[in-house]
Amino acid sequence: MDGKVVSRWPLVGRDRELEAFVQAWGDRRCRGVVVYGSAGVGKSRLAAECMARVVREGFKGARATATAAAARVPLGAIAHLIPSGVDLTDPVRGFRDIAAALTGPQRRRWALLIDDLHLLDGTSARLLQQLTDAGVIRLIGTVRSGESMNEAVGALTESKGIYRIELTAFEQDQAEVALQTALGGSIGRRTLHEFYAASKGNVLYLRELVAGAVEAGNLISDGEIWELTGDRPLSTLRLSDLIETRLAAADEAAWPVLELLALCEPAALADAQAVASLDSLAGLKELGLIHATTDRRRTTLTLAHPLYGEVLQAGISVLRRRVLLLQQAERVEAYGARRRDDALHIATWRLAATGTADRGLLVQAAVLARHAHDYEQVITLIDALPEQDRTTELRMLYGEAHYELGRPEAAEGFLAAADRQAQSDAERLALTMERTQNLFWGAARIKDALAVNEAVRAELADEGMRSALTINEAAMRVFAGQPGEALPLLEGVEGFPDERVRLYGMAMKVVALAAVGRSGEAIQLGERAYAEHVEADDRIVIQHSASQLYPLCQAYQAAGNLHRALEVAELYAAKVTKLDARLLQIGPPITAGRCLWLMGRVADARRSYAEALALSRAHNPFFARLAASGLAAACAVLGDLEAAETALHDAATYPEIPHLAGEERLGEAWLLAAGGRLGEARGVLMEATKAARQTNQVATEALLLTDIARLGGAQEVTARLIELTDVCDGMFPSARTHLALALTDNIPDALLAASNELKAIGANLLAAEAATAAATAWRRVGQPRRASAATQQAQACAAHCQGAHTPLLATSDTAAPLTQREREVALLAATGTPSKDIAATLHLSVRTVDNHLQRVYAKLGITTRRELAEVLGHRSRATTAAKR
Repeated sequence: MDGKVVSRWPLVGRDRELEAFVQAWGDRRCRGVVVYGSAGVGKSRLAAECMARVVREGFKGARATATAAAARVPLGAIAHLIPSGVDLTDPVRGFRDIAAALTGPQRRRWALLIDDLHLLDGTSARLLQQLTDAGVIRLIGTVRSGESMNEAVGALTESKGIYRIELTAFEQDQAEVALQTALGGSIGRRTLHEFYAASKGNVLYLRELVAGAVEAGNLISDGEIWELTGDRPLSTLRLSDLIETRLAAADEAAWPVLELLALCEPAALADAQAVASLDSLAGLKELGLIHATTDRRRTTLTLAHPLYGEVLQAGISVLRRRVLLLQQAERVEAYGARRRDDALHIATWRLAATGTADRGLLVQAAVLARHAHDYEQVITLIDALPEQDRTTELRMLYGEAHYELGRPEAAEGFLAAADRQAQSDAERLALTMERTQNLFWGAARIKDALAVNEAVRAELADEGMRSALTINEAAMRVFAGQPGEALPLLEGVEGFPDERVRLYGMAMKVVALAAVGRSGEAIQLGERAYAEHVEADDRIVIQHSASQLYPLCQAYQAAGNLHRALEVAELYAAKVTKLDARLLQIGPPITAGRCLWLMGRVADARRSYAEALALSRAHNPFFARLAASGLAAACAVLGDLEAAETALHDAATYPEIPHLAGEERLGEAWLLAAGGRLGEARGVLMEATKAARQTNQVATEALLLTDIARLGGAQEVTARLIELTDVCDGMFPSARTHLALALTDNIPDALLAASNELKAIGANLLAAEAATAAATAWRRVGQPRRASAATQQAQACAAHCQGAHTPLLATSDTAAPLTQREREVALLAATGTPSKDIAATLHLSVRTVDNHLQRVYAKLGITTRRELAEVLGHRSRATTAAKR
């Protein structure tokens, strides 16, 4: 994508304001609507959209822009709207002539849009008020909040029948709509957060930041999702000019405060008063350039917008910067540096000013930066220390920061070097925990991580330390596809004395319990672990409490409480998005993707899996194959076969991770199913279930067996699903079994009951398929009324599934039911597959295939394969490619 696309920035995300305008305009008493808002919130664009709407309703539109220059001339802004020959020396007659000319014999309805109405001259304002009072025109105006206006304009805007709309900066959901519309595709949650944090929802700033990032190549799309490749959005020359103009309103005496805040915000009020008077500070606040916040007895100041600081910093000379930073450091030191983060600030300021700082201060600051999850700052501060001053603890901190920033190989080098210098068993234990987590989670080197853990455990004499590494081993084995083996090693982990090890072990135990079907225990333990971890967040830094939400979401998914699972996934994303921990960023989208897939929200699942894959490519391959497979499955069910094939090809390039073993085959299976090759799809899923069963991941096995049932193999899997129901608790296992039983027996009442059960869980796609099958069964026994009711239920559930297209849904609108074999032949034929290839795929003769097709045509009342594709709603590969 090139930068020209974002130059056509659309007006989106203002639905509420547009609705308010439509309601106001529709009031018979309405004489006009005025949109108020600060600079850059999109007043003019909203007003233009409002004008476009009323023109479509039959109004004749005209537009004017009020300016300070035009205000010096009476009627200067609207002179072009006054008909020629009108004598304005007689105001009464002149008004009558203008009104007559505007309305004409056809009694035309006029809408007049005036930008910057607050700058309008008094004569124009009085004329417009007369015209609006007389119903000759309706006014649409924009006014910049806080701006002064003359008496006539004030009277116009406050007159009876003039409605007011207050326009604020975008909220984050509105910004997301705007970005996705402008870019023509989905945007990653982290990228959205960065743009929103930088722009604070200011529409103009947001547009310029997007344009700058696109032009610089820092905002790119992989065909599925847009992501920032840099740390933050880039500004543009135009945006800098706009902000400089805004800052120029500050008087010279207040400028030192702006510079201080640009380098050192937040600053105490006392610090600001050291460089400027209270009157100057009050002036800055009135101009909207700074914010003041009071907490108990302390008042702190910040710049009103984060981009102000960026522009201000660019204009501060090196020497001036040094003076300001050192003066602020000395002021805070003079107060005693009593606040928790004072050491971090002082060290950072001195380091930026002089390139060095006191050793003790740097060490303390590095620890504080770690607590703030500012890992780039941790690295900067430790880099400032001479090599000989770096303790084992600092080296561990350094490696840990690289791990969190998604640099596993660099982290392994630093942590391994620190391990060689460890002076005590306690240091070795701490380093082993860090090193194995980096190897396992960061580099996906599972065998190496387990080997390092075992080697150190064999050398430690203290039983408590050995137990800690046993828990660490168990945690890794959970995600190494061995939850059954891990659970005995995690027995009693809830009572382990070391807080960090205990909470880490509890999280992994939740995953293991969910995997083996003990979802009730998993949910109970997961809620407890999360609550304890939130309370311990200040003490346990490297493991953020948000990391507990992945296991908890898995537990709710396994149990079948999908609505609660999605709530947990959204909480997970909200917490992690704000952290400077690249590795942790991958968890929320992979968690949400799986949850949305289970719920049948396939378009949303596609976006989440695409985001997880993009982040995996950039930072960590651990979940990459799973994300790519999920993306392929979602694309296939949406009918985008080309995208599904691309994702599958991508999946094959990433390491196989035994966690959720078998689910990495879902993309392959659903792509085959989308092409009508149901038998091959079932074969892939059968192989996948073996992998899940061998690793004792029964929740995943149940998921895969259910998909086999959905693709025509219910009779083959029902017995095993019944067995799993006996060992798995929660609502999902029984609901899946009931679905398979109902599909096997083809009893419409049972199918409808399964649909209701699945709908209650939140699995709407499965519910839609069950109801569709029920409708087909009712038609087969001659019950059209009951079939119609089941079809309506199927359609209601499918409405939540965002265009999902599966084999069971393919015949939902057909007038006659097809047998399983007829459905398989029909689906393959609908993709354009020749009879010869269908015969080879299904192991039939060509004659048998043609006979099946003739019966299908007769039942559906059609004669060609083209009609068959239309009836089944199936898109061939060629059609899909052409539409992309």
